[in-house]
Amino acid sequence: MDQPVSSHAPLPGRDPVLSRRSIRRYTDAPVDDALVERLLRAAMAAPSAGNQQPWRFIVIRERATLAQIPEWHPYAKMLPSAPVAVVVLGDPGDAKWKTLWPQDCAACVQNMLIEAELLGLGAVWLGVHPLPEREAALRELLAIPEHVVPFAIVPFGWPQARKEPSDRYDEERVHHERW
Repeated sequence: MDQPVSSHAPLPGRDPVLSRRSIRRYTDAPVDDALVERLLRAAMAAPSAGNQQPWRFIVIRERATLAQIPEWHPYAKMLPSAPVAVVVLGDPGDAKWKTLWPQDCAACVQNMLIEAELLGLGAVWLGVHPLPEREAALRELLAIPEHVVPFAIVPFGWPQARKEPSDRYDEERVHHERW
């Protein structure tokens, strides 16, 4: 059951990995630049193949820009009400491991989601890559160069309600030694 959010403080005693949930409804309270920097620092602390760090980011606060994305992204209806969103992009460029950039970017998105939970923020992962129509629409909207691939959009805000953790452990999915 959803619980009302009473403060913008970190949530003491909650494991941010096990308590993280997708949050799609936010209050009107702003998310300041210092918190966005913490989210980006967490993203950039993620592991990457050969330490290539192929990620790039676009921070979006403009309401008009956020409002355009749900026109082509069917799961982005919360974006117009989010105080801020971070677009995660992959730039394989001179990377030694050019095919591993999606895993690298996935790790940085997960780090941001965990940091958001730790800070008491709500967030949700909106997939873009590998869907060509979403990649093209985001590339056009944000003037992203052709060699850079839009990977995901992550809106952040103070949750209207906090969801209880969900225990998703399933012993039937675990194998030992062999399948």
